[in-house]
Amino acid sequence: MAIILNIDTAVESASVCLAKDAKTLQFAVNNNQKDHASWLHLAIQKVIADAGWSIKDIEAVAVTIGPGSYTGLRVGLSAAKGLCFALNIPLIAINTLEMMANAAQKTKADMICPLIDARRMEVFMAVYDKSMQEIVKPCAMIIKPGSFDSLLASGKIQFSGNGSKKLREIIVHSNAIFNNFIATAADMIFLSEKKNIEKNFTNLSYVEPFYIKEFYSPSRL
Repeated sequence: MAIILNIDTAVESASVCLAKDAKTLQFAVNNNQKDHASWLHLAIQKVIADAGWSIKDIEAVAVTIGPGSYTGLRVGLSAAKGLCFALNIPLIAINTLEMMANAAQKTKADMICPLIDARRMEVFMAVYDKSMQEIVKPCAMIIKPGSFDSLLASGKIQFSGNGSKKLREIIVHSNAIFNNFIATAADMIFLSEKKNIEKNFTNLSYVEPFYIKEFYSPSRL
């Protein structure tokens, strides 16, 4: 059991959660995506201080590794790596879609499908069963009518995340359930505790954000 700092900056909101033994000690969230970089370090200091601990008490740092916002992923990973190098503690990488699915695990649906808005009608997505086993691995998908017909025919699916808005517009099926729940760093704590117990750590020297798709910039054309 350990004191773990959990960081999520993958999508619109940024959040940090200090946890011990998979129980939240302190939590902070910022909903202004443009402020993530300036907000994050101050928020980390505050949640640690408010919990009555010091930075040296942190035993591991967990961060959402992607997919998600290119800038957001770099902000979170840079902060997490910096802390791990400075404190000589391990880094735990959490897939953003897995975190989102874990947040919806209490659903009555047979499957959980978190979706992250990518561009136009594209999303980053994955499908898990209620025991968090992957049915469809994280990938990029162009949403169109019929995209989930075969899965929907086999059971109820709960769709969540900001990408689910696109899906809601074109898919009408009795087995499709839509949830507006927004996952945060507080939904990482069971996943990060499990990885910490298993010593499933990430190599600090080689870790990179899991973009799924290559970063696009007009200046690169």
